[in-house]
This record gives sequence, C-alpha cells and structure tokens, in this order.
Amino acid sequence: MTTDLSAFPITRKWPARHPDRIQLYSLPTPNGVKASIMLEETGLPYEPHLVSFDTNDQNSPEFLSLNPNNKIPAILDPDGPRGAPLALFESGAILIYLAEKSGRFLPQDAAARYETIQWLMFQMGGIGPMFGQVGFFHKFTGKDYEDKRPRDRYVAESRRLLGVLDQRLDGRDWVMGDDYTIADIAILPWVRNLVGFYDAGGLVGYDDFRNVQRVLDGFLARPAVARGLAVPARS
Repeated sequence: MTTDLSAFPITRKWPARHPDRIQLYSLPTPNGVKASIMLEETGLPYEPHLVSFDTNDQNSPEFLSLNPNNKIPAILDPDGPRGAPLALFESGAILIYLAEKSGRFLPQDAAARYETIQWLMFQMGGIGPMFGQVGFFHKFTGKDYEDKRPRDRYVAESRRLLGVLDQRLDGRDWVMGDDYTIADIAILPWVRNLVGFYDAGGLVGYDDFRNVQRVLDGFLARPAVARGLAVPARS
C-alpha cells in the first residue's frame, strides 16, 4: 500500500518519490545536519529535499505550511504516532522524536534521559545562538561594523560556553560519558561550524579547549556523521 501525502502542501513543491519514508526538508547547516546525521545514525529510511536559501525556499507557501517559523530542518513522517503522518519542525524536537522512534541515542533511564535533554537545551539556548552571532559579526556583513563591542560580547560568551563544554568532557568520551547521544549530535556540528565555516577558532581561543577538540575529532570520524554532513546534497 502506497502512503498518500498529498494532504500536505509541502509535497507539491518537493514531491515524495518514496512517500513511505521520512521526508526531510533541510540544508547542510549546523541545525540542518542534526537531523540528517541522526537519520543516518539510526538507519531510519528517509528521503532528503534541499531547501535552498538562495531561492528563498524557506519562505515559500509550501514550506511555511509545514513550518510557519520558516527555519530548517523540518520532517514529515508518514508513519508517526498511532500510524498517522506527523509533521515536525525545530531540530531539538526532531532529535528527541527520532530517538524515541528508533529507541537509540536517548537513555531509557529517566535521570539520564533528562540529563541528556538538558545538554540538548544547552546547545539550543546557548551554543547555537551565540556561535551564530559570532559567525554574523566575524564572517558575514556584521564584520564591516566599526564598533567591535557586539562581536566581542558574543566571542566572550562563546568562549565561556566552550569552557563549560570542555569541563563537561574532561574524562568523558561523549557529553553523557560512555554513551553517544542526541546531545553530541546537537552540539558538535556547531563546534565544527564555529572553527570551520566561520573560521573563528583563533578568535575564541579554540586551542585552549583540548577536550572539545578530542571529542569533535571522534564525532567527525563516525561514518554516519560523514554521510549526514553532506545531506541534502547541494545542487
């Protein structure tokens, strides 16, 4: 039986060739790759669709019909709770949902589960917004502002957050210790972007955070991470 997703307007702009699979609408940004890495790690079948910022896809009526907040990633799972399709946005919510659907990368023990979610929120509320501001003021149009106080404010806060993360990782393989979780999948793409794409390693003193460097290296060595970082493929 073929799943019918025609009730979702987003499928008019991005037709589902495999409507029985999770539909991923994304771009390989730090937030976008959280979803693609998680899908690669879990092995859940999915079909990726590129949401191009160059052509303002994120503001199209079709995309807004699924995510009114016009941000990537978003997913449409044809086999959601109780077998009904589920549309979902916000990368943190997507990570929790996929972890529960697959039974992986989120501890079953209640205390460890909430601790993992705590570190997921640390990324969403701190690392993502602060690192993103560093990128704006260091790499993009904000770099042309003569007043460097806004940039320096975000650099200082990003350095503080790296210190928190570095301390947490001292003596640990991953954020939660021995177990790789959605906390790592959320945090580490942002660290990679800060020192890679934003080229802000020197600005934040990245060399001082040896534990973060070690764990990021381990993260990038995972085959599923390498695959997920390239999804969706850019045209």
